[in-house]
Amino acid sequence: MRLFFNFFGFQVGWFACVYGAANTRPLLGPLVVLIIVTIHLAISKNTYKELILLTVVGLIGLFWDSLLMIFGLVTYPSGVIFNGLAPYWVVSMWVLYATTLNVCLHWLRKRYFLSIFLGALLGPLAYFIGEKLGGINILNHRYSLFFIGVGWAMILPMLNVVSKRLDGAIFAENSTFLND
Repeated sequence: MRLFFNFFGFQVGWFACVYGAANTRPLLGPLVVLIIVTIHLAISKNTYKELILLTVVGLIGLFWDSLLMIFGLVTYPSGVIFNGLAPYWVVSMWVLYATTLNVCLHWLRKRYFLSIFLGALLGPLAYFIGEKLGGINILNHRYSLFFIGVGWAMILPMLNVVSKRLDGAIFAENSTFLND
């Protein structure tokens, strides 16, 4: 059950972020993410380690998506506070993504080649879908999506290593909420 909640929560949060940004309500997504992250941390065995993981992944996301903006590969219609920095709703999506690393994506942790492949494939796909929903503008599609794919092919295996070191999501055995 916890795997389903984690996967479903990620999908709901991701959609809320993109939908909110596309409809000039960029705070909608981060508010939904805050609820999901709060629940995730509340049922984690080691809240401190998991909070560090979420922070580290959020900073990696801020850096990565800011680079995409600086290099002119993407623009965002809303939520940009400072030119050259990724919007806050994008960073909240990275924090949300971090909640999946030790739960529903735990199985991917030691599969480095698969991580590279999935990062290269699914990273650009997420950005492409985000553009179709109106949350992001991808400039020069072929070049930008290629660069995003190369980046995610490196980022996903790196996140797997970080999540293994900072695995605080091991759920307490006596927890009745969302137990398998």
